[in-house]
Amino acid sequence: MPRYFFNTRIGDELIADPDGEELRNADRAWQVARQMILEVLKSEGAQPALMEAVIEVTDADGEIVLEFPFTEALLDMPDVSVTRH
Repeated sequence: MPRYFFNTRIGDELIADPDGEELRNADRAWQVARQMILEVLKSEGAQPALMEAVIEVTDADGEIVLEFPFTEALLDMPDVSVTRH
């Protein structure tokens, strides 16, 4: 099974995923990235810096397989407000 790495880019800072995860394909990596983003937003809230963050999923060769903006993870969640009251 291929190994995917879930690196988080916030502005110019890249937080590398040193271990990665073995997944069956890029579609499954997309699902994992989305779930990771939702968990971060649930625990940290929709902070402005996070709303500009992106998860860069790379393969074992370091090639970017997909880029998943944090805001895109919220598109399928109409009941979640990105503002805090």
